[in-house]
Amino acid sequence: MTSAPPRYDGVDALLADARSRLDRIDVETAYREALDGALLVDIRPAAQRAEEGEVSPALGPLVVERNVLEWRFDPRSDARLPEASSDARILVLCQEGYTSSLAADALRSLGLDATDVVGGFKAWREAHLPTACPDRVR
Repeated sequence: MTSAPPRYDGVDALLADARSRLDRIDVETAYREALDGALLVDIRPAAQRAEEGEVSPALGPLVVERNVLEWRFDPRSDARLPEASSDARILVLCQEGYTSSLAADALRSLGLDATDVVGGFKAWREAHLPTACPDRVR
């Protein structure tokens, strides 16, 4: 017996569904939480980080590209990172705050305390929060 194909409502519905389970935070709140020990996780690909810049290393951001995020954070995974403790507060950051919503929701489904940053790194940079940016970035 084969099951019916899943209902498809589009990526906007998928994003809205994920965000309905998150208490998303703005960049200023993310900055304060990172200073207080929350784990800021940048999920952008290396090429994008090289082009757009990164959060200042002084804030200790953890770079975990999106394609391996669940394996690096699942408390039951052999590939879990040491920083990815089940009691950590996880703040997921992407470029503009879309992919991070889906990623944070996936981490929540693993039982972790995760949310994402509204506006992503773009908003972080525009708020003049600490970055390590290439010279070509405005």
